[in-house]
Amino acid sequence: MHNIEPYYNWLKYYNVAEDPNSPYDGKEYNFDLYSENIYGYYIDPHWDFMGSETLYIKILFTDYDRGFIIIEFIGEWNDAINNDVMYLKRNIIDHFNGYGITKYILIGENILNFHGSDDSYYEEWFEEVEDGWITGVNFRDFVQDEMKNFNIDSYINFGGELDIVNWRTLKPQLFFEKIDHIIGHRIG
Repeated sequence: MHNIEPYYNWLKYYNVAEDPNSPYDGKEYNFDLYSENIYGYYIDPHWDFMGSETLYIKILFTDYDRGFIIIEFIGEWNDAINNDVMYLKRNIIDHFNGYGITKYILIGENILNFHGSDDSYYEEWFEEVEDGWITGVNFRDFVQDEMKNFNIDSYINFGGELDIVNWRTLKPQLFFEKIDHIIGHRIG
């Protein structure tokens, strides 16, 4: 797992450690020491701790003017034991909601498993975005199936056209526009 890096080619557009509105503002990354791990497997130092021992994130891009954020994930999303959605909601989402973020793009290709529980945090999050949306890109089929079993698909749009394999070839604004267009057709 230490070879799986968050996408870093957008650092020229946005760096979470240099964003004064970010909870990671001023964070210094030690690339000589692998200290974070998931189930005893070290992960790349670029990944950020958000409160969960099994799920780490990387905020790849935030646009406060247009109200969107792109977050990449790694690990096991475990609501049943670790209540990962609570950590995500309270430590990250609530923070960015305060800055007007209402459109969330979650990249889930490195989520290796999902264990659900109740959907109350997802429902709360969904209600708070009002005219915005939450979308999952490139979640594995079995993760999507498990999320559907717990009614998470009522709050997070994923699957179909949202499985954009080539998202890394797009600039962040173009990626957002593509997602916004797809979601506009789904919601409209």
